[in-house]
Amino acid sequence: MSGATIGERCSLGQNVMIGQGVNLGRNVKVQNNVSIFAGVTIEDNVFLGPSCVFTNVRNPRSEICRHGHFEKTLVKEGATIGANATIRCGVTIGRYGFVGAGSVVTTDVPDYCIVTGIPARPTGWMSRNGCRLEFDETGLAVCPESGAKYRNVNGVVYEEHEAY
Repeated sequence: MSGATIGERCSLGQNVMIGQGVNLGRNVKVQNNVSIFAGVTIEDNVFLGPSCVFTNVRNPRSEICRHGHFEKTLVKEGATIGANATIRCGVTIGRYGFVGAGSVVTTDVPDYCIVTGIPARPTGWMSRNGCRLEFDETGLAVCPESGAKYRNVNGVVYEEHEAY
């Protein structure tokens, strides 16, 4: 739709709708049957699974126009949203966050956090490479695929080379 921005190397599946003013970053993969409504921002390298759903109004009513009341939703760099997941408006999915298939996200998802269920709750941590992270007693985890080191400080996870 008008005013939408689609970054380089994006892939859009069948029956995808990009709403007015939506911003898709670079290398975003949008699978079949996804609608991204006004108020949603998708950063670089995000994966949106088939039929995942975004909302943009918390209390819709057919007879009341709420077009001026869209809530902002942000999906940060590298995040994955699984098939048939629902993302309530007004939340942020953190960097490299992972929303399990069929989950319903009603609150913010921290960076590198795996959330699953209805409503979605934290169930673990995941590296940039998509590997589950297991933290030791010092709060250190190593991605088994890349060897990158991650630190967990009071529930805030970051790669060792990142500034905390």
